[in-house]
Amino acid sequence: MTGDRRPTECWLTDMDGVLVHEGQALPGAADFLARLVEAGRRFLVLTNNSIFTPRDLAARLSRSGLQVPEESIWTSALATADFLASQLPGGSAYVIGEAGLTTALHEAGYTLTDTAPDYVVLGETRTYSFEAITRAIRLIGAGSRFIATNPDVTGPSPEGPLPATGSVAAMITEATGAKPYFVGKPNPMMFRSAMNRIEAHSESTTMIGDRMDTDVVAGIEAGLETILVLTGSTTAADVARFPFRPSRVLDSIGDVVDLV
Repeated sequence: MTGDRRPTECWLTDMDGVLVHEGQALPGAADFLARLVEAGRRFLVLTNNSIFTPRDLAARLSRSGLQVPEESIWTSALATADFLASQLPGGSAYVIGEAGLTTALHEAGYTLTDTAPDYVVLGETRTYSFEAITRAIRLIGAGSRFIATNPDVTGPSPEGPLPATGSVAAMITEATGAKPYFVGKPNPMMFRSAMNRIEAHSESTTMIGDRMDTDVVAGIEAGLETILVLTGSTTAADVARFPFRPSRVLDSIGDVVDLV
């Protein structure tokens, strides 16, 4: 902890592994969210998953007993749409993805097309189509720029891991020689766009995550205070292997309640 930091006014928290696990609220998550509201803190719940819209995610969280308004949810799809709108306002994109991504781009003023788009945008989807991937490869070959929502190579499912955006991006890269620009974590861009959304400042914002290699490293690079909770993929034994450290390591989100 550095002495020159301001007290935390704004909070960013990862969703899976911090607030919920496989659709169940983790212990302390409801208390943490209630404390944020009670203390009048600005906050966002972050996810690299680009499948769902904030409204879908708010409904899913509600079913697990967590009340999060949709305007307090920031996805890699929203961060991607925000990035593209700032780079090329009113541009066009060929999208491989689901409602979370297509809705975000549409609301950012983008035209979705498969004819000479400015960008090919790849996100998470539950049914990757070989035809769509082939189309993406040909469009990138013809000059469309390649963007992907997040670099995660697998995603969880009850049956085991599923291939995710990073895996499909690797296939397109092998076929085209073009590497995508990944907007989601661990790119600190995702946190910067989230902070802009709630008018937060890095020196008074804390990020809570369950992964050293995405949440914590991106939080450090964005200049945030970082808290690692041990309810997700990184264990206490893993922490020492990384060349960077979170500001705090806590057992669960329940231990963060008293810090708000």
